[in-house]
Amino acid sequence: MKEFRYDLSIVVPIFNEIDNLDLLTNRIIEVLYDREFNYQIIYVDDGSTDGSSEKINNLSKKIDNLFSIHFIENTGQSAAFFAGFEKAEGKYIVTLDADLQVDPEDMFKLIPHLDKYDIVIGMRSDRNDGFKKKISSLIGNGVRNFITGEEVADTGCPLKVFKNEVSRCFYPFEGMHRFYPTLAKINGYKVKEIPVSHYPRKYGNSKYGIKNRIWKGLLDTFAVLWMKKRIINYRIREE
Repeated sequence: MKEFRYDLSIVVPIFNEIDNLDLLTNRIIEVLYDREFNYQIIYVDDGSTDGSSEKINNLSKKIDNLFSIHFIENTGQSAAFFAGFEKAEGKYIVTLDADLQVDPEDMFKLIPHLDKYDIVIGMRSDRNDGFKKKISSLIGNGVRNFITGEEVADTGCPLKVFKNEVSRCFYPFEGMHRFYPTLAKINGYKVKEIPVSHYPRKYGNSKYGIKNRIWKGLLDTFAVLWMKKRIINYRIREE
């Protein structure tokens, strides 16, 4: 059985979020202070141009359990998550966005369910986003569920907690971060959704909307449907 250095690995993609980084780091440390978990924080800079890369590098020098990964150029959230998962040494992996619209403390709403499920994802029950972002999310979730036959209410919620082994089924292709629950199910893992809080963004701007999501997302959905139909499942007979 694999031994893990940490209980939790918190993986956060970073793209031009310099104004949020101190707040995010302090909040993660605050909610984990005096908890029973030992943890690492992994920030993955996705080619930021606003000083975020230098900022997380400085934070990693000051905080022993904070680690930074730096992409040479903007490569996308899926790549950032994948790079973070490869470095994750925790028994459980937690994913977050850097915008603080989801409170890191809500991970403790999800973690208790890992005794029965392999991946537990947040569901933003009261979205604090603009109209366009709400519509793009509604369309995206609806189309994905219709095509793949799933019933995942909010696959775009950044807060997810899962067993480290589950990350091996998150294939290194662009756009796959939107399909983590489906990919987990395809590979035989059990998935649970739990409502979490959602807050307005204080600093910076959203990087995603209808135009840069709908067509790529549609193609990605058909690719995942193909995987779902072609996945190899087998059972080995006990001798």
